[in-house]
Amino acid sequence: MSKIDSSLFSTKEMAPEWEQSPCPQCGAALELRHGKHGAFLGCVSYPTCDYLRPLKVVEPDQDIEKVLEGSECPQCQHPLALKKGRFGLFIGCTHYPECHHIADINDQGDAEPSCPMCNKGLLVARTSRYGKRFYACNHYPQCRFISNDKPVAQACPDCGFTILVERKGQLHCPKKGCGYHQAPPVETL
Repeated sequence: MSKIDSSLFSTKEMAPEWEQSPCPQCGAALELRHGKHGAFLGCVSYPTCDYLRPLKVVEPDQDIEKVLEGSECPQCQHPLALKKGRFGLFIGCTHYPECHHIADINDQGDAEPSCPMCNKGLLVARTSRYGKRFYACNHYPQCRFISNDKPVAQACPDCGFTILVERKGQLHCPKKGCGYHQAPPVETL
């Protein structure tokens, strides 16, 4: 039988720099730990010593995908940028956190219809945490009107409800009990 060379299993030379440095608070060793936000370094004498350090250094502009040239923030006049957040892409000010202006990437400048329930707010497009688009009154939580279909600022000719919604290329009345729907106009060549 042959002997196994123990130098093959020595990892001290290949160890990362944090394994060889002691904890800056108490002098004990550091170890790799895992939490809900990913891996981090923590002191082995926890809970006596509560030192921890993230493995990945977070850059302040890491969420910026692309700066939109020629654009200007309506609040602070700094350039706007295409950013990536937890609900997907959006347009935000590059001067964040001093300026909190954001805009939805899917807005195409359409006029927002007024809310049919409170008659004070506007129906604005929102995205759920699952990525689904819906439309709600901007006076939430005082007004809880919501629609899964895109609202159109046109009154229902049957019941007089102040908006119609666009569903599968047709306009429908969202009021319960009203069955109004309008087919799109047929284009002739």
